[in-house]
Amino acid sequence: MKKTIALLTGGTTGEWVVSVKSAATIAQNIDPDLYDVYKIMLNEKGWFYEPADSVKIEIDKNDFSLTLEGRKIKFDGVFIAIHGSPGEDGKLQGYFDMLGIRYTTCDALTSSITMNKGYTKAVVEGIDNLYTAKSVQIFKGGNYNLKQIKQDLRLPYFVKPNSGGSSIGMSKVKHADDLESALEKAFKEDDQILIEEFVSGREFSIGIFGAEGKIIVLPTTEVIPANEFFDFEAKYTPGATEEITPGRMNEEELSRVQQVVKDVYKKLNCRGVVRVDYFLEEGTGKFYFIEINTIPGQTATSFIPQQVAAMGITLKEFYTRLMKETLG
Repeated sequence: MKKTIALLTGGTTGEWVVSVKSAATIAQNIDPDLYDVYKIMLNEKGWFYEPADSVKIEIDKNDFSLTLEGRKIKFDGVFIAIHGSPGEDGKLQGYFDMLGIRYTTCDALTSSITMNKGYTKAVVEGIDNLYTAKSVQIFKGGNYNLKQIKQDLRLPYFVKPNSGGSSIGMSKVKHADDLESALEKAFKEDDQILIEEFVSGREFSIGIFGAEGKIIVLPTTEVIPANEFFDFEAKYTPGATEEITPGRMNEEELSRVQQVVKDVYKKLNCRGVVRVDYFLEEGTGKFYFIEINTIPGQTATSFIPQQVAAMGITLKEFYTRLMKETLG
């Protein structure tokens, strides 16, 4: 018996562009023998299903159903492909929990905590072999002392919107005098900011997913940006970054990293596929946690599709395993 699935895309942040591309990849690779898929766009104007003849049909939010040619369609599950709000911050997860509809991502609590980089770092603190860069979390209109921050943290700093994604609003600050303008840029994206010491090392990104009751770690991707750091332009401009999958790590580093990211997945109570970004510090090889992404990009150039290919399985097989585990 085929399951009827809603593939939810769009969103209300600047990341909606990436969400639409991710949903296109997912739609092309979901097994049509197992699932009937309806792609639903969520944006500021509403929630709509757009069939091929492009007459928008509004979703009934009371029970998340769709009426098509007089027939009411209810969904067995939802594949959430919305990066940023409201897909990645727990809002949609809470809504689907209340309706009793299963979805492919982490639950509402994990989603909302992991959207906040500062809170996430506090939760993963204490995991064996995991290090976090020294940082200060500040709030818009809050009582923070820039002079004190400059004394406490070593240059260069990374200034990041606490709940942002796709590196939007992020800056690398090499001179203390530039901190104010970096904060101004970040505060345009968020009311909370993380100012973090720069870790000198090689950057990696690794996917982890749950399937068949096990936690499976994908091959890692090494990220070598041509830009100063892995910013929005480097992420989404083909050729702006060298990406090596599987990334170059020795056996000891690889087994240590795999254990650390499994521990992160467990401690944050993750479900579905997530991606952990980390540095291996120069000289020490220590694992420095950067952040976790609970709805990682699935565009043609994104890391997860690259890593799935490096593992030797098709995206179709990967999405089937993911959906069987999360949607039943």
